[in-house]
Order: sequence, then structure tokens, then C-alpha cells
Amino acid sequence: MACYSISVAPKRLVIEFSPPRDQSRGMKRTSSLAALAAALALLAAPAAAECFADYKAKRDNPLRLHYGTIRITGPDCTEAAAAAEIAPRIAVDGWSLLTVLGVFDATGLAERKQSAGPFHLRY
Repeated sequence: MACYSISVAPKRLVIEFSPPRDQSRGMKRTSSLAALAAALALLAAPAAAECFADYKAKRDNPLRLHYGTIRITGPDCTEAAAAAEIAPRIAVDGWSLLTVLGVFDATGLAERKQSAGPFHLRY
């Protein structure tokens, strides 16, 4: 009997296949196609990992700057998608987005919390 092991890590999919020693070639091909279909299904499914971004913003009169972290709720976890989502959310309080520094998963929150201070997940 064939054995499959599929694991998903951030930005990486690992599929291990241990073929049986006594199967016919046709069965091996069917098993390989099943593994490929399972891998494609995992890649096509939306990522379950949460997406966050860190950014810099400003407010004029008087000039004020802040660094913050924010949860991205859209389907894309890219800097461009984050910028499109962040700008209107912080504009409610008069802030203008200067730049998105990067996007990351929940594992990057702890190291940014102190730097973001009151703007850690504020918006």
C-alpha cells in the first residue's frame, strides 16, 4: 500500500510519497496522480495562516510619524494588497500611509510589538 505524507509550512508545501514495492506500473501512476491532485488542492485552497503587515505613517500639522502593525483581512498577503487595505483604515484618524515595510505571519508579531507600541494592531 502506498504511503503519502503532506505537510504545509509557511510558503512551502512538502509531499512525501513512499511507493509500494509490489504494485503494478498502472497503480503507481494512479497513486502519483492522486498525490499530485492532493498537492494542487492544497495550493489552490486559501492559506489558513493569518497575514500581518508593518508600516510607517504620518500626520501633518504638526508633523507626527508612527510605526505600526496591522492584520490584513483580504485574500492576498502581499505588500501591494496590504497598502490598499491599510491606507483607508488609518485615514479614519487622519494618518497617511508612507510605506508598507513588509508582510508576515503571526510568528512575526511578538518581535514587532514593542516597536509598534500603541499602534500594534490598532487598526
